[in-house]
Amino acid sequence: MSKKVEQPQDYRYVVFMDEAAKFSFLTRSTAKSEETIKWEDGQEYPLIKVQISSASHPFFTGEEKIIDTEGRVDRFKARAERAAKLRATLGNKTKKAEKEAAKKAAKTSE
Repeated sequence: MSKKVEQPQDYRYVVFMDEAAKFSFLTRSTAKSEETIKWEDGQEYPLIKVQISSASHPFFTGEEKIIDTEGRVDRFKARAERAAKLRATLGNKTKKAEKEAAKKAAKTSE
């Protein structure tokens, strides 16, 4: 005897809106929402806002589009830039120290 798996019975029409791509679609879902929107057919439906959909995801669009809602990309780039400057500064100090050590070694060997 198999287990009886309960499936949700409260499916209804819901509009999903991709805010980044300004793209919306109507489908059936059990997702809950307090917001509503008037759809193309003149009826009001619950509205679920999403950040990424097939209209904005690079896999589906074939474009590289960075959607950064919290400035993470900018912070990463700034951190990488600081690290590169620090490496360059430390590299210059190392080269200078090596030259001075070579000069001292040359003086002592004479």
